[in-house]
Amino acid sequence: MKLSQLSLYYLVGYLYVGGLGLVVDPALALRLLFAVGSYGDVMPRLTGMLMLALGTIVLQLIRHQIHTLYLTAVGIRSGLCLGMIGLYVKSGDRLFLALFGIVAVGVILTAAGLALDRGRTGAAAGAH
Repeated sequence: MKLSQLSLYYLVGYLYVGGLGLVVDPALALRLLFAVGSYGDVMPRLTGMLMLALGTIVLQLIRHQIHTLYLTAVGIRSGLCLGMIGLYVKSGDRLFLALFGIVAVGVILTAAGLALDRGRTGAAAGAH
């Protein structure tokens, strides 16, 4: 299994765990993410449902080995990281720092996996 593909399981993991947490008990999930803002329980539940749906799509990318979208996943999550920094600056809510950290780790894992996979592919091609 390619390292980039393996790294996407981290993404699926936090989407499923976070999504389920937000759907089942949004107050607890937000507390665990250091939120200090008031979010009610409707929008966090909707966010959780969207996370579960997105996690399922990413799982299908892994299962069907759609490697061409792995770099897109890095780009999208990098943009989300920038957005979370902006939301933190605007709101001062530590929730956005926690989310930034979770997502940034995944971006680094997938980017490193892509680079290492590319290196291994290049080395294997040079050996022939």
